[in-house]
Amino acid sequence: MSNTSHAINADNLEQANAELQGKTPEQIVEWALAKAENPIITTNFRPYESAILHLVAKQRPDIKVLWVDSGYNTDATYQFAVKLIKDLNLNVVTYIPQQTRAYRDSVMNGIPSIDNPQHDEFTEQVKLEPFRRALAELKPDVWFNAIRKEQTEFRQNLDVLSLSKDGVLKVAPLFYKTDKDLDAYLEENSLPNEFDYFDPTKVEENRECGLHTQI
Repeated sequence: MSNTSHAINADNLEQANAELQGKTPEQIVEWALAKAENPIITTNFRPYESAILHLVAKQRPDIKVLWVDSGYNTDATYQFAVKLIKDLNLNVVTYIPQQTRAYRDSVMNGIPSIDNPQHDEFTEQVKLEPFRRALAELKPDVWFNAIRKEQTEFRQNLDVLSLSKDGVLKVAPLFYKTDKDLDAYLEENSLPNEFDYFDPTKVEENRECGLHTQI
């Protein structure tokens, strides 16, 4: 995965973040797209995802939208995804786990609890391995995501820009936005939202699933 196009690395990351302080999400997206040769945006169609998808796709309509579908989404999430993909005409690329849900239901007796030693393997199978595979095949240099500072303790120490372990520039245009801010954005742009969402790798809302800590 090349990071030559954006030329943001560990040495100048702090400076780049400083330059983006006070910029609007639209300006952050514009800044990142100008540096990108092969950008992607990742989504899980969780609450407020329509904001980041609309924000980026209106500037780059053909951007690849990576969806790692664990197979454990609620019916409401799947219906929300179908609607949003159609309404925003998203260029979605879907990756799925190599093992089926039926396999895990048999071998792991369903979704292991977070204090079960099998939970790490479960997370690896349904989220981390498909993500690594997707990044290896898609080879992005810029990765737009919807993480926000207020979501978890780990994210308190991040910023708008960060780097993946492979040097991909991760861009979070909504990093400093609150739920109230996003409610206003959704209303202003007539975008839908859906709160009936469940992530089997997190279980608890303020817990990291490993995606932004390990990849």
